[in-house]
Amino acid sequence: MSDKRRAEIEAKRAKLAELRKARADRQKADSERRSVETTNSSIARRDVTQLLNQLVGDEFASPDLTPSSSIPGTPNLGYGIDLPGPSSLRASGRASRLSDTGSDRASMGTTLVQSATDNVVERTMTPRFIPDLIDVEQELFELPQRERVTYNKEIQTADFETPENVSPEEEIRERVAREREALEAERAREKELDEESVQLDKEIEQEIRELTEEERSSIFTAPEFLDFIEQSSKIVQRALNDNYDYIRDYTTGAETGGDDSEGKRVKRVCTFWDERYCKNRSITDVDWSPKFPELSVASYNKNAAALNEPDGIVAVWNMHLLERPEFVFHSQSDVLSVTFSPFHSNLVFGGTYSGQILLWDTRSKHLPVLKTPLSAAGHTHPVYAMQMVGTQNAHNLITSSTDGMVCSWLVDMLAQPQETLELVHAGHNKTGEVAITTLDFPDNETTTFWVGTEEGNVYQANRYDRAGAKAGLNQYDVYKGHSGPVMGLNFHPLIGPVDFSDLFLTCSVDWTVKLWRSKSLAKPSTAAHTVSPIYSFDEADDYVYDVKWHPAHPAVFGSVDGSGKFDLWNLNIDTEVPVVSTTVSAEHAINKLQWDRKDGRRAMMGGSEGKLYVYDIGDMAIPRETEWNDMQKTVAGFVGGAQASGVVEADSSRVLANGR
Repeated sequence: MSDKRRAEIEAKRAKLAELRKARADRQKADSERRSVETTNSSIARRDVTQLLNQLVGDEFASPDLTPSSSIPGTPNLGYGIDLPGPSSLRASGRASRLSDTGSDRASMGTTLVQSATDNVVERTMTPRFIPDLIDVEQELFELPQRERVTYNKEIQTADFETPENVSPEEEIRERVAREREALEAERAREKELDEESVQLDKEIEQEIRELTEEERSSIFTAPEFLDFIEQSSKIVQRALNDNYDYIRDYTTGAETGGDDSEGKRVKRVCTFWDERYCKNRSITDVDWSPKFPELSVASYNKNAAALNEPDGIVAVWNMHLLERPEFVFHSQSDVLSVTFSPFHSNLVFGGTYSGQILLWDTRSKHLPVLKTPLSAAGHTHPVYAMQMVGTQNAHNLITSSTDGMVCSWLVDMLAQPQETLELVHAGHNKTGEVAITTLDFPDNETTTFWVGTEEGNVYQANRYDRAGAKAGLNQYDVYKGHSGPVMGLNFHPLIGPVDFSDLFLTCSVDWTVKLWRSKSLAKPSTAAHTVSPIYSFDEADDYVYDVKWHPAHPAVFGSVDGSGKFDLWNLNIDTEVPVVSTTVSAEHAINKLQWDRKDGRRAMMGGSEGKLYVYDIGDMAIPRETEWNDMQKTVAGFVGGAQASGVVEADSSRVLANGR
């Protein structure tokens, strides 16, 4: 029920209550008025009785006697009484009384007078000293009753002017007529109010009636209702997931020394998991939003146990909404790589197992708004790597697949790639294609990039012809060091006063992480040349699936492996073992790692069981001013050691040759 309709019902209920209260008030006023009238009537009758007693005395106060005045000429103050018996008897009685008046002239006598018209015997009182005896016949009147006066609003506010020519009887009739009209109007008003009350009761009952199952089902399945529930429940869950301590006391604990290791611990912030979407799926790639630091995205492969669900999904998670994703996007194939557009916060790109590139928009529904066709012009093999390069006004999406194809796309036109580049190597035996598993561009570089392959080698390639190098794969410089497929490749970010952007890290299923220095682009090799790593980190106990430099600290990087561990390295502190090694998942592998774009305090990791973990590394993300100088010394030590090992290897090979 809408707020407007609910307000209408409440208004009707309030009006109905007012009507009922007004009716009760009127009934109470009517009862009080009748009580007052009854009291006034009894008072009037008592006053009349007292007046009669005062005028005629107790002897004539009886209702069967009619008093008369003792003064001559005064009208009788009684009322006529019919006495039994013939009229002659009444006359003789009167004559006999009159004949006895001679003895006492000062005494009072009683005279019976017979009326000739109505045959009524009148009892009158006459003085005996009157010499001439005459019969007095006087018509008697009843005492008028006291006028009943009732007060209401109209009487108190209106001026009544009674014309002189209006008799009291007409005035009484008019007053009675007015009262009757007022009473009829009041009754009509009460009847109207009763009808309105009944109508309001019916309307309220109609509004609050129970819905049928069909009506309830139609409401629950309406798109508007579902959208409302989706959005409002997200808001509620965001508030419930806020871990802020609302009763924190800031006046205590200010003087405590604290733990020396505080700020150096790696703490788990949250875990994203929704059984509805993530069950029986593995996370294949992760990324942070470039605009909203609380948002992250993860891609998932298919759920083999659910045939009716989409093969691949992409979930956008919110740090303030842990139980379910903020957005869920669908794909007809497993999504192997995903990235936010750094220039459009609403756009998410994904690379699939079928070779399609998909574009989703957070302002749209689950399905992609754009996708590439399945044709030879684009990718036809799994897309494991993608990266956005360029600036706000000129940027491209670079994608690569395991058949050696590298494509450049305009984000608003995915019908066909803007550029295609096929990476082939003449030294391969059966086929010249290079199976690309990972790809990365150095900072401030949009033309030259490095790729890791399934064979374990790393190659440098160019999108365009440039001075001294042609477009395509560099055939001569081969970065050899891994004995298994390269799973991750990441260049050092261009931060701080010293440029380390020529350093990059790789990880492999050979349980190692290796540090490389890229060959100068100004001096390309003209013959076959093998580039070796300058250092190897061999502390992992399983496949190392991903490695990433820290975005703010020059000497810090992280790696994740198949044993479920997250290793945090600081090369200025120790190059043999990680400074912190945390078991993220004791039973499942960790596939991907990504630092947040803001300050690098949080690291996001995707597990093979479908859970997305977020960890906070505390103060270890904050570099000191001397970190860059210390890193220079560390790298110089790596390079010197690599050169020394290279000399030793050359000498040993020379000795073996001479021995033959």
